Amino acid sequence: MITAVELGLIYAVMALGVYLTFRILDFPDLTVDGSFTTGAAVAAIMIINGAPPLAATAAAFGAGLVAGCITGLLHTKGKINGLLAGILTMIALYSINLRIMGKANLPLLREETLITPLRENGWLGGAVSIAIFALIALLVKLFLDWFLHTDLGLAMQATGDNEEMIRSFGVSTDSMKILGLALSNGFVALCGAFIAQYQGFADIGMGIGLILVGLASVIIGQAIFGSRVIIISTLAVILGSIIYRIVIALALQVGFNPSDMKLISAILVVLALVLPQWKLFRKLPALRSVRKSNVTVAS
Repeated sequence: MITAVELGLIYAVMALGVYLTFRILDFPDLTVDGSFTTGAAVAAIMIINGAPPLAATAAAFGAGLVAGCITGLLHTKGKINGLLAGILTMIALYSINLRIMGKANLPLLREETLITPLRENGWLGGAVSIAIFALIALLVKLFLDWFLHTDLGLAMQATGDNEEMIRSFGVSTDSMKILGLALSNGFVALCGAFIAQYQGFADIGMGIGLILVGLASVIIGQAIFGSRVIIISTLAVILGSIIYRIVIALALQVGFNPSDMKLISAILVVLALVLPQWKLFRKLPALRSVRKSNVTVAS
């Protein structure tokens, strides 16, 4: 169960990136499945070639920024539907990731990574590692909280709420979308770099279906803890990521196969979306707020 909490905190970085596009920009970005692997691939190949782990992780973040920018440019300048733009970038990234890695799997078990000190000192699976991963997730959360309350962040929120209105005030909604998608995929790629170092390998298929994991974390967290205030909303995403990983761990202990995890993820998302609409659950403030949020996204 401790491992589930650790993974939940690491994947919370990815979930916060998904939150930025799904909730703030109201943009269905499927680039996530590709940019996650891109972050892992860039970090892994740089570490194998002798680059400092911190520099490799930073480069992974930069690669994610570029991937998000490409999706944003396809959508805003190429006038391609947002969903299709994300799919196109995701498909292209599959081949790009293979080019970066050179093969389908890169092992990192004998390489010096950011996780190596934790593993060598026996801190993995304990309070120290949880505290470190929680600090990383909280730093990303605090950055988002700060950014979304700046003039630029408020303009991005307005772009997601009412694009035509904010454009009438002279705000470039295209720039807001490109910036939001870049930041989102930057965090997703950063998470991919951490996961590759945590698991000890980067694999070409490690990002498949990840958008569902991100959506599950966002929706479950906000269904339970609410989503009206940015500070609470981002914290709910982190807690939702932890809850999701705990549920997955419990499902494996009960007897489900690892191949069933995508089905369980889908069921969790469906429940989080459907339950707030039932009369019994409408009385709960958190579920009531997420129901309103889901109606806004649907419209």
